[in-house]
Amino acid sequence: MPFIPHTETDVSAMLSSIGVASIDDLFDEIPQALRSGGLTQVPEGLPEMEVARLMQERAERDGRYLNFIGAGAYEHHIPAAVWQIVTRGEFYSAYTPYQAEASQGTLQLLYEFQTMMASLTGMDVSNASLYDGASGLAEAVLMAVRAHRDSRRILMPKTVHPYYRRVVHALVSAQNIELVEVDFDPKTGTTHALPDGNFAALVVPQPNFFGCLEDADTLTDWAHDKGGLVIGLVNPTALALLKPPGLWGTHGADIAVGEGQPLGAPLASGGPYFGFMCCKQDFVRQMPGRIIGRTVDLEGKPGFTLTLQAREQHIRRAKATSNICTNQGLLVTAATIYMSLLGPEGLKRVALASHANTQQLIAKLTQIPGVSLAFECPVFHEAVLLLNTSVAGVLHALEVQGITGGFDLTSSYPGLGNALLVCATETKTEADLQKFAEHLARIMGRQQEAPPCPIKPKI
Repeated sequence: MPFIPHTETDVSAMLSSIGVASIDDLFDEIPQALRSGGLTQVPEGLPEMEVARLMQERAERDGRYLNFIGAGAYEHHIPAAVWQIVTRGEFYSAYTPYQAEASQGTLQLLYEFQTMMASLTGMDVSNASLYDGASGLAEAVLMAVRAHRDSRRILMPKTVHPYYRRVVHALVSAQNIELVEVDFDPKTGTTHALPDGNFAALVVPQPNFFGCLEDADTLTDWAHDKGGLVIGLVNPTALALLKPPGLWGTHGADIAVGEGQPLGAPLASGGPYFGFMCCKQDFVRQMPGRIIGRTVDLEGKPGFTLTLQAREQHIRRAKATSNICTNQGLLVTAATIYMSLLGPEGLKRVALASHANTQQLIAKLTQIPGVSLAFECPVFHEAVLLLNTSVAGVLHALEVQGITGGFDLTSSYPGLGNALLVCATETKTEADLQKFAEHLARIMGRQQEAPPCPIKPKI
């Protein structure tokens, strides 16, 4: 959005029109003792040209890296039209659409987003939206406990993103909700050894944090047979190829949640991103976030309105399901435009290209002495590699060459040994993959006294 500063003449005219002498007079209700005073640590203003140069210099300090990190945030191509449209004033400055007659454009866009996400996940309804995938999973846990009523235990596989698990623990641990960790098979990298006892819900990540594809059908039926709900934690890009959670097992997952960043949001140093949530019709009144509906007016003309606001403090107050407010509506706008431009076939091509690049990357890297594949499992666009040397050292050496070579798993999963999570999306070329392989081979070859590639330990 362009910034047009007011001149001193403009400011004086506006102040004169409302009858005050200065801008400070607009804040005369604030006691002097509470005012912060001057900004002594802020430097003097600079001309636009000098500011642009300064910001460009600072941006260049970050460098330009060939990125092979995934781990929940993915570098996908975003068509230029997406953010060109998103930053139009009609979308960029829109607020929560409480006043339907003045917000038909925003309401229709959110309705279209919900329709797309319900179709992509195979669920009945979608909200619009949540802060991010991690807090979205926490909201799904709270929702499952409210819906189940008989248990406050949640089965949380270790194959769920470790950061997500930490966020969920932070948000639900004070509410007497028990998170029961479920181990994974050291051979396949997928969930196994499910515990006994009553539980409210089982979380099923698909694909999981290792990039492995879980047996979602079996896990879903097992949970339902035990009387629990199923929370599908899904990657929206992968759903262009994989069975949607609404069709898992005999009856489908009950709740589907995930990170929407792959749908048109740039990495942007970690955000902002947005979370999405869908569910079965049976649980719609337990779902946080707004739901937009389509109806007709007295003249039979179609219109859109907020049809369910179970989370709203101004309606339900202490009984609100969540304190989510305007949240990430701008990112939902980007996702809606992104999905509209690509369509089902375009999204499928993105997923296929990402998967193909990852398979090619795995083939190249595992030919290097000292590098092996950690798990025997189908993957989507990520995979875990085992190295016979320090992952941190290898990643540092790759960074010097302008390559961010993956996500170091050694702190989150110490039992795996020197484990590295790598990812390739549709943005990578054959030359990119070859460059990564050549530099990794040279770096690994420098290890003079490296021990043999470790046997995969039992977790």
